[in-house]
Amino acid sequence: MIDMSNEDILRGLYDAFAKGDVPTVLAGFAPDINWIEAEGFMYGGNYVGADAIVQNIFMKFGTEWEGFSVVAEQFIDGGDNVVALGNYSGKFLATGKSMKAPFAHVWTFENGKVKKFVQYTDTLVMSKDLGL
Repeated sequence: MIDMSNEDILRGLYDAFAKGDVPTVLAGFAPDINWIEAEGFMYGGNYVGADAIVQNIFMKFGTEWEGFSVVAEQFIDGGDNVVALGNYSGKFLATGKSMKAPFAHVWTFENGKVKKFVQYTDTLVMSKDLGL
């Protein structure tokens, strides 16, 4: 078996998320994953563990949005730290407005699993586009 790089693992997680395959995404997380959404983002905060991420982030994307997508277009592989650059898009059902905003995600790996995630995005642009 060929060892996958952390970048390869991460690409697979983005692909699984795009297909709605949450169990595969969660399988890539360490049990005590620390997930940080940007301050000022509607779901901003620090979440620990897969259950907290599912309840406070993933479920909201699935129920409060139409066509929400996370498309990573560039990866910067720093070994245990991988940065993904891309765009969010979707229609927020509460306002009926759509947005597209760039992001930078910093992923920290330990033993082939995601130990930490940090989101960077322009929360002001998102709020304005969504009418919040």
